[in-house]
Amino acid sequence: METTLIVVLALIVAIIASAIRVLREYERGVIFQLGRFYKVKGPGLILVIPIIQQMVRTDLRTVTMDVPSQDVISKDNVSVSVNAVIYFRVVDPERAVINVEDYFAATSQLAQTTLRSVLGQHELDELLAERDKLNEDIQNILDSQTDAWGIKVSNVEIKHVDIDESMIRAIAQQAEAERSRRAKIIHAEGERQASEQLTAAANILSRNPQALQLRYLQTLSNIAGEQNSTIIFPLPLEMMNAFNRMAAAFDDSDDRSGDSSDEQR
Repeated sequence: METTLIVVLALIVAIIASAIRVLREYERGVIFQLGRFYKVKGPGLILVIPIIQQMVRTDLRTVTMDVPSQDVISKDNVSVSVNAVIYFRVVDPERAVINVEDYFAATSQLAQTTLRSVLGQHELDELLAERDKLNEDIQNILDSQTDAWGIKVSNVEIKHVDIDESMIRAIAQQAEAERSRRAKIIHAEGERQASEQLTAAANILSRNPQALQLRYLQTLSNIAGEQNSTIIFPLPLEMMNAFNRMAAAFDDSDDRSGDSSDEQR
């Protein structure tokens, strides 16, 4: 009789012990009662009736998942290898357990196909220069499609874009040609601006001849500071103008004398 009582007590204690579950703060338990969904419990201490109820434990923390390297053909027919990382978490344990068999594997497969589909719609230059936009596009697509599974995709980051060596050389040549084109344009623009400034300076000097003589003196001052040049001081402009007037007057007098001699004849 005592043995039977001990066995019964031990059985009751075992049943109670198996019914007690402890869930951490980041865990939830999806309870099924006789095969049908009952409720979501946790965190803390919960009771699960043996045989009648079953519990599926779900982690609510953010999961970091590496997307394996995918071979992608870009819109301009360039073959590249791209891999990425996805951050997601379970926001609805009920749908994550009931609506999909394995939400982790399903999200991984969906991320791989979405990565190939989205990147294949863009050219190589966009893959290299517009990663933020591409990350946002992939994240929005994944988030909308995994919403039925109770999954929230919070972020997507493209990690590496691997290009063939021949394509790397072609890109380097293209970049070099682009730099050369920009240099020529900048040089031509500088020449145009310099010619405009020289034209403006010439117009100013033509309106005031004394300014040109001041420029002569400033140039001589700069040359004298080097102390290694022979300086030939230019003639003042007034003296040159006086010589010009004298030459013109002499020519006029010769013309008048010639005309008078012709009339005498």
